[in-house]
Amino acid sequence: MNLAALGAQIQAARTERGLTLQALADRSDVSVSMLSSVERGAKAPTIVVLDRIANGLGLPLAELLTPPKRMIVRRAADQDTVHEPGGWQRTILTPVVPGVNFEWIRSTLPPDCEAGTYPPYAAGSHEFIVVQTGTLTLTVDGEVVILGEGDSLYLAADVTLTYANHSDMPCTYYVAALIMRPRRPGLGRRPAGQ
Repeated sequence: MNLAALGAQIQAARTERGLTLQALADRSDVSVSMLSSVERGAKAPTIVVLDRIANGLGLPLAELLTPPKRMIVRRAADQDTVHEPGGWQRTILTPVVPGVNFEWIRSTLPPDCEAGTYPPYAAGSHEFIVVQTGTLTLTVDGEVVILGEGDSLYLAADVTLTYANHSDMPCTYYVAALIMRPRRPGLGRRPAGQ
């Protein structure tokens, strides 16, 4: 067994869930020092320790021991489309990959729709926004930016962000978000592209 790969997989699963080493230690009944050593690939855990870690992560033991997939296909029929109040919708286009905090989302705002204001992601996060059709009005930490068809924008995503369509035509846009690390515990995470 590749201890470094196993440790990286455990660390990725812990980080994806927003857990500190201490939080996972509390949930799994494994010491922080043992968890740290396992994540670094410095110690070979027993099957009992691995089972406790898997339980603490809410994973079946077999999934924890299975190497991550190098390719994941997400069929169109499996994409999640969320219909929000006000008539706007967003579709998560990318597969979910444990330990990879990247999302690619397509959103459509109907005419005269404000999707709301969303809090910042953690520092070090990034968003790229491209308008396919219509006009998108963004308010980024109080600064208004209007994007038309074909326009794109990059922003450091540790900002307060508002999405709106003030025109009389629908607006479809894409957001690619790279979230470098989870938000602080208890804050939750807003879906990208809203």
